[in-house]
Amino acid sequence: MKILLKEDIDKLGSYGSEIEVADGYGRNYLIPKGKAVYATPNNRTIIERQKKKILEKLNKTRDEAESLVNKITKEDIIFKRKVGESDKLFGSVTSQDIADFLNAKGFNIDKKKISIEESIKKIGSFQAAIKIHPDIPCEITVKVEKQEEV
Repeated sequence: MKILLKEDIDKLGSYGSEIEVADGYGRNYLIPKGKAVYATPNNRTIIERQKKKILEKLNKTRDEAESLVNKITKEDIIFKRKVGESDKLFGSVTSQDIADFLNAKGFNIDKKKISIEESIKKIGSFQAAIKIHPDIPCEITVKVEKQEEV
């Protein structure tokens, strides 16, 4: 079954992509949930018009996103946590912790837009990516340090 995606779906495609999926997956999940429509000529023209509007909007927000990425990458993201033997953390640093840190600094970042390469469960520096704009990568370094005991 050929369908047109109405939103970005991991491992399937991006908005407006025409893809082939199993009949049951398209008919029973994607189309009823509003994630896709049948690939008809009429739907193609509608999706193309909407895609143009979305691209214009993305181009307008591109400059704002570049500015935001520059500000975020200049921030020192440091967490001080309690550690046990061999410098392992009690718990971990999650994307929610990073989002809370950035939101406290005045950035409006959702935790779903933050992806951490590996679980942060020890002291050190770690890389994380933030999806702010599709064309502008945002890589940040998260540092975890030992909390000084009083």
